[in-house]
Order: sequence, then C-alpha cells, then structure tokens
Amino acid sequence: MNIAIYLYDNAEVLDFSGPFEVFSTAARLANALPRFNVFLVGESGGSLTARGGYSVNPAYGFHNHPAIDLLIVVGGVHGNEMQKKRVLDWIALTAKQARWVASVCTGAFLLAEAGVLKAQKVTTHWEDIAELRANYPQLQVCEAKRWVDEGDIITSAGITAGIDMSLYLVSRLHSRELALRTAKQMDFEWQQNS
Repeated sequence: MNIAIYLYDNAEVLDFSGPFEVFSTAARLANALPRFNVFLVGESGGSLTARGGYSVNPAYGFHNHPAIDLLIVVGGVHGNEMQKKRVLDWIALTAKQARWVASVCTGAFLLAEAGVLKAQKVTTHWEDIAELRANYPQLQVCEAKRWVDEGDIITSAGITAGIDMSLYLVSRLHSRELALRTAKQMDFEWQQNS
C-alpha cells in the first residue's frame, strides 16, 4: 500500500513527520499484508525547507512518484500552494486515482481549493476553523475532533492530531491491534475521538 505525503516549503514539520513515523513504524511491526510503503512527495522532488528551516528531501516529485493508494496533504504556511494551479490540479487528479485521501491541519484548505472536499464533514487546526468555514461554506466544519472520517476522505485537526489520525488509519487499513502496537512502540498516547 503506497502512502504519499505531499509537502511543500513552509510545511509544518510534525504534519508530515508524525504520519511518516506512524506508517513506517506500523510497516516494521506488521506481520501480514497490507504493508505500508510511505514516502514524501514534493512538487519538483527537489529539496524543500519546512517550518523552522527544517531541510527535507522528498523521495519523489509530481513527475516520478509511484501509484498512490493513500494521499496525505499536510498543513503549514499554505498560501503560496493555494495559488499554484499545477499543485491544485495534481492534488485533484491524485485524489481521484487514490483509494483514500487525508489531510493534516490546514492541508484541508488545499483539498478544498482543489475541489476534493465538496460538502463533507471536515476539521482543521482550531485556529483555522473560522477561516475554513468562511472560505468554504459548503463544508460542515467540525470542532473539537482529532479527526473526521467521511469514508474515503479523512481530515485531522492540527499538528499532533495527524499522528492520532494516522494511527486511526492504521487501525482501519490493517487492524486496531497494529495501531495499538504502533502507538506503544512510538511511546505515544493515542488520543481517540469520543
């Protein structure tokens, strides 16, 4: 199962590194299929600078990544990405081809702008709830949820909620037992939705 995490300059570090750690740890612990092959994708595939000056080298660009089963779009300072037709077109096309799409934090804005989110229940970082509602009034924006599952589209709240959502995805795509083992291996207290 190919899991692509899309990131860009000024992406929030934990938005991509948290889910990456969850899926790579789950892959090490899994004794049965599906195995998780998680990788980072940037627009060009070249080096990026995430928030705080964190240098990142995605494994792939838009031009050379393998087929994607689960696309995760991360948040951060996303304003420039919202203006890039090539990025929005890639997100829209990849979302159609993938079996599942997820966002962490303000990645929901990119999914909405690309037309992937239409009228679903969604969430984002608590600080951005009002803006998401104002900019995309057709969405049902939920507060106080770590993640929102709408079938093939899952959105999470801010930053660390991406880890919680990713553990939930492991439970959904493989088993709850593997998700619990992954959280334990990571020494992470999994916050689940009530």
